[in-house]
Amino acid sequence: MLLRLNTTDGRPLHEQVAGAIRRAIAEGECAPGDRIPPARDLSQALGVNANTVLRGLRALRDEGLLEFRRGRGVTVAGGADRRSTLLDRVRELVEEGARLGYSKADLIEMIKEVP
Repeated sequence: MLLRLNTTDGRPLHEQVAGAIRRAIAEGECAPGDRIPPARDLSQALGVNANTVLRGLRALRDEGLLEFRRGRGVTVAGGADRRSTLLDRVRELVEEGARLGYSKADLIEMIKEVP
């Protein structure tokens, strides 16, 4: 898995790490069940602190894209490729809604109204 961070990106580094892994999953570089390299190795490859990588990995675990298993390390969750794509679309919706003046609560109400 080849990950790169954009030094001109204004987002926090842990979000960039999570985004790079999310992109690798969405593009098929990592399939469900594949192991993610240890945080120490990722941090050295990306030139960031290991805690930064761990924070990004935990965010992906909370999204349901990664599974942490004692003794097995971190693996891509089953169905993560589909979920990753859907999460990207949801983020786009939230960004577009915010650009148009809608809050997340407004968007949730709109979604509830859809048959």
